[in-house]
Amino acid sequence: MLDTDAASLAFKRKLPSWLATQLVGYRPAITFVTLAELNKWMHLRSWGVPRRERLEQWLRPFPILPGTPKVANVWGEMSAYAQRRGRPRPQNDTWIAACCLAFEVPLATLNVKDYQDFVEYEGLELLTQ
Repeated sequence: MLDTDAASLAFKRKLPSWLATQLVGYRPAITFVTLAELNKWMHLRSWGVPRRERLEQWLRPFPILPGTPKVANVWGEMSAYAQRRGRPRPQNDTWIAACCLAFEVPLATLNVKDYQDFVEYEGLELLTQ
């Protein structure tokens, strides 16, 4: 699973080689959250038609993991746990982690600190350096 930062860098052809190497043997996918974030950035930055079409074409082969009842249940449990211990996590990161856990796939991210709590609590697998 590509986190939004990894997907963005891959689209720009700037994915660090250490992370690209970690992806060998995996079929990259994204979550519905990453699709939404990329779409938001495209609109905020007022991309022209050619660049929008390039992003759409680049995304076409990627499986997009949906929000499901299982993902929602995992998200709710993780969010409550984080809030109870006084360390709530960003909602979108929590959704991405919940998708990875529900679908049992590792996460490729450069924002390891954003996901470390999920590794410790839930056993999220991160592809790291």
